[in-house]
Amino acid sequence: MDLFRSPVKNFISILLASSLLTGCMVGPDFHPPHPPTPTTYTESPLPKKTVSTPSVSKGGKAQQFVTGPTIPAQWWYLFHSKELNQLITTGLANSPNLASAYAALREAQENLNVQIGNSLFPAFNALGSASRQLFSNASFGTTIPPTLFNLFNANVNISYTLDIFGGARRQVEALMAQVDYQQFELIAAYLTLTSNIVTTAVTIASLQAQITVTQSLLIAEENQLAIIQKQFSAGGVSKENVLTQAILVAQTRASLPPLEKSLSQNRHALSVLVGAYPNGPLPIIDLDALQLPTHLPVSLPSNLVRQRPDIRASEALLHAANAQIGVATANLLPQLTLTGTYGWEALTPSTLFGTTTNTWNITAQITQPIFHGGALFAARRAAIAAHDQAFAQYRQTVLQAFQNVADSLRAIELDARTLHDYKAAEIDARNNLRLTTKQYRLGGVSYLNLLTAQQQYQQTIINRIQAQAARYNDTVALFQALGGGWWNQPWCVKECLYEK
Repeated sequence: MDLFRSPVKNFISILLASSLLTGCMVGPDFHPPHPPTPTTYTESPLPKKTVSTPSVSKGGKAQQFVTGPTIPAQWWYLFHSKELNQLITTGLANSPNLASAYAALREAQENLNVQIGNSLFPAFNALGSASRQLFSNASFGTTIPPTLFNLFNANVNISYTLDIFGGARRQVEALMAQVDYQQFELIAAYLTLTSNIVTTAVTIASLQAQITVTQSLLIAEENQLAIIQKQFSAGGVSKENVLTQAILVAQTRASLPPLEKSLSQNRHALSVLVGAYPNGPLPIIDLDALQLPTHLPVSLPSNLVRQRPDIRASEALLHAANAQIGVATANLLPQLTLTGTYGWEALTPSTLFGTTTNTWNITAQITQPIFHGGALFAARRAAIAAHDQAFAQYRQTVLQAFQNVADSLRAIELDARTLHDYKAAEIDARNNLRLTTKQYRLGGVSYLNLLTAQQQYQQTIINRIQAQAARYNDTVALFQALGGGWWNQPWCVKECLYEK
């Protein structure tokens, strides 16, 4: 066994000595881009809080912008809806998009393991063979008859390419960045799913409320039509009044199918979001039962690039492109490969592992690219161009993120004012309709005045419901634009922490 130890020791000694040569890594080291310099999201300062609309149940509260506090991991709990929580729990458990993103992350992790195993560790292969051959002695200038013999061989092959200039380690670095990318893609899918479930559920509640109001208005208009028909029969009104009211009833009835169509489409979309077929039941969410979060955390602009999963994913792609420059640079430089074989060779199986049948060899091979038609230099220039492209895309992602936050903040402010105004218009329209109806029955105003009052009231109440739903969706959009608090999730592993 001393013969075994000697060549193996020699080979290990060579590996250890050569590992000292692998400390260098060519190519640029990656540094995350500097945080953005803006200190605010909007051109003009935001108010400390939005206007309130006390007469609109829980959806008319004033919302206060609070700079600094972190976003809750499960921000949808702020709406205080058991049905909403149930939908999100079901969606997180059953969503195919989320499962696909998780599978892509696992694939990236295993591809990284493949690269580490193939490039950073020696490859060991065991080989065994048995052959029977007839050997002619004529090549030695003798007339001895041909020799027939069996040959048995067993050996272990070892090969290792030294990563002298860090090309393999840069490739590992690039694949690690790909793992980061898929991780943040998973987080982005999680954030998109939860946000879409909430906004779709709010839209469904809004459409259902609009349908309910329209149906109530239709009943009132039909009752009014019946009264006018009686008045016409008694000779109190003209046929024109009857036809005009009938047209209004028909128009109101015709507005129901589009609302019902939108309701069905959104319910089907919500079913798919929670990973279910659209033929199943869904929890019913009452728009007036939802609570509007009153304190809205607004992150510092400098922190946004660490919170947004799309920005972190873009940064990971930039990191991978940066590492590929090192890979292309290393391909221009010499590569040293060590190979070794240790084994036994004998004429019979019984003597195969004897001391006299032992064989071994150690080989070192160096390869220096000399001429490849400029391909290697072109590959390095392409890697640099890919890095420039990734950096430009990163900057665009950051700009769009700031736009999303600015849009959400302004929408929250302005839609609160819109709701306030629409609710005031609804109250005025309702009072006007009551007064006009009384006056019409007493003969104080024409039917045209009554018709106008009915139409105004119908439109203002629909507008109010839409504005009320918009405030909930604006809040969801802000939580999503600021990153959704994923860094506070218990499943967030150390590598994806916001503090990284």
